[in-house]
Amino acid sequence: MSDIDFPVLAAKLIPVSKIHANTYNPNTVAAPEMDLLELSIREDGFTQPLVCYHDKEQDKYILIDGFHRYVVAKDRLALPSVPVTVIDKPFENRIASTIRHNRARGTHGIEKMGNIVQQLVANEWSDERIAKELGMDREEVFRFKQRSGLKSAFSNHEFSKSWIEFEKRYYKGKKET
Repeated sequence: MSDIDFPVLAAKLIPVSKIHANTYNPNTVAAPEMDLLELSIREDGFTQPLVCYHDKEQDKYILIDGFHRYVVAKDRLALPSVPVTVIDKPFENRIASTIRHNRARGTHGIEKMGNIVQQLVANEWSDERIAKELGMDREEVFRFKQRSGLKSAFSNHEFSKSWIEFEKRYYKGKKET
């Protein structure tokens, strides 16, 4: 048997009104990532419970991890309850847990993200859909597409007919010499 605890197996629905932010979390999320988090919860559901400490005396849950999921649930989606898993640790250990959770999330490698964008392009996703579904702006999608070469970057781009109109207007009737 492992000596690892699995508090996630005891997740329970807690009223959002009983959950409170901690006073020490240094993590921030920019607006586009908050929009993506909201989309993620709307599309995939609440897949990760909040991690909280339960203050039994005041019957409130103090966030250790999941502040931004909590904000989306409370302010954007008006959910009455959210899944919470509870860990019972002293204050200093809760601070360390918050930082570990924040820092352990990792980053996305450029090459792998470029491959993902190319795969979605190959599956006929528009730049707009890629941007929306992956939380990117169109410029970022374009940069990922450029990494794999100009042909694929512009494979589903609809070009204007401006050159044809220019030729008709200024070169009509002239023959090449």
